[in-house]
Amino acid sequence: MHEIISLNFERETDGRLTAAMIGQTGEDLAAAFLIRRGHRMVCSNFKVPIGRNLRGASVTGEIDLITLEQNILCFTEVKTRSSDEFAAPLAAIDLRKQRQITRTAKIYRKIFDLQNIAFRYDAISVVLSPKAKPMIEHFPNFWTEYKFRKKFWNDIF
Repeated sequence: MHEIISLNFERETDGRLTAAMIGQTGEDLAAAFLIRRGHRMVCSNFKVPIGRNLRGASVTGEIDLITLEQNILCFTEVKTRSSDEFAAPLAAIDLRKQRQITRTAKIYRKIFDLQNIAFRYDAISVVLSPKAKPMIEHFPNFWTEYKFRKKFWNDIF
């Protein structure tokens, strides 16, 4: 499912878009896209500490958009690119990123006591081209938590 809409960019003085501008524009477009399709916006850019890396530094997880579609809580990662010539935006949602979002969503559900609510992980791809209108594609259920569950336990019972 995709949609093409018009957009006026805020540009730097030399006419180029920064990565932050591209990302924020993509998230704004994705939020409007979901709202037009009946989603209710719950939160955007939810950030929370999710653990520590191997060096002991704190790791923060972020979820771009959290929406409700009917009674399903949707955790949505938005990837925006100025072109898809090199690679599709969704290529950046690798296993590491999925695991980080999954951990963040678990903490979100625990904080707000939403353990018994249906949820899913979505992705939205936004391609902003200066020569054409932006293209938005929504991928519901892009991944599930199942792939991150422990398969083997080392504990002896």
